[in-house]
Amino acid sequence: MNLKELAELLNGQIYGGDSSVEIGGINTLQNATRSEASFLANMKYRGDLRDCSAGVILVASDFPEDHAHGKGLIKVADPYLAFAQLQRYFHPSPTPSGERHPTAVIDPTASLADDVDVGPYVVIEKDVTVGSGTIIHAGSVIERGASIGHCCIIHSRAVVSHGSQLGDRVILQSGAVIGSDGFGYAWSGKEHLKIPQTGRVVLEDDVEIGANSSIDRGALGDTIVRRGVKLDNLIQLGHNVEVGPYSIMASQVGISGSTIIGAGCQIGGQVGIAGHIKIGDGVKLAAKTGVMGDLEAGGTYAGLPAMPHRTWLKVSALTARLPEIWKQIQKK
Repeated sequence: MNLKELAELLNGQIYGGDSSVEIGGINTLQNATRSEASFLANMKYRGDLRDCSAGVILVASDFPEDHAHGKGLIKVADPYLAFAQLQRYFHPSPTPSGERHPTAVIDPTASLADDVDVGPYVVIEKDVTVGSGTIIHAGSVIERGASIGHCCIIHSRAVVSHGSQLGDRVILQSGAVIGSDGFGYAWSGKEHLKIPQTGRVVLEDDVEIGANSSIDRGALGDTIVRRGVKLDNLIQLGHNVEVGPYSIMASQVGISGSTIIGAGCQIGGQVGIAGHIKIGDGVKLAAKTGVMGDLEAGGTYAGLPAMPHRTWLKVSALTARLPEIWKQIQKK
């Protein structure tokens, strides 16, 4: 597309640049060529503008034009969001055509829309339903009674266990396991007796589950991941966890059973959350935070146990000084 078309797509304003340039992709400031766009979402990288060869650069609406070093700009409300929109334009999701690989095993009672693609060595068991526009990649297993909505992408070796329900536009990355048994045992005095896990996992519309993440089915009732939630790789949700809409989690988060996460929460990598607690809407948890009890909505927390972020900064500063402080105490 030319610069005018690109600006219209992104609802931006053109400043400078060569109107004859055609843009066929997007790249970093360091690597972009004249036929590519780039973007500046973090001002600490503005020094890279000088040597950037991009045909046009996406910048914030308040970016000073005299800092552009003569480069063509398109000013937008949010350069990172504009980058995402442009990437989606140049790299649209694949469109399935109903291709079924001969090695796939599909039970005759399964109901698949005509345009569903099924890759090599996929297993689809009895009474499964799959909506139109969905793609199931190689080696995935969809167990009995599972339901998958429209325009989903099930990447290779993912497992959707029996009875699980996936809404529309759900993405499972490779190795994700949806509906594994929850970790439930009772001690008899001689052994740990396994408690049958009879609930389901429900993933609502527009959920994405990262590679090798595991979501346990409910012991009684369901484990529920609400609309628009995004989970990174290597995350585990215990049985009967509920995650509120549009929350997002980075890698290696672990959430124990029956905990409720509010809407719009942001959870950093390697956070651990105990069971049977409630985390309010909009909570932010820094990486490696350990949550032992309920947290009020809207707060930012860090540390082990979790504490307000400002408090954690003070504690961290004092921790580094403890040897010195201890020496002073001993002298007294």
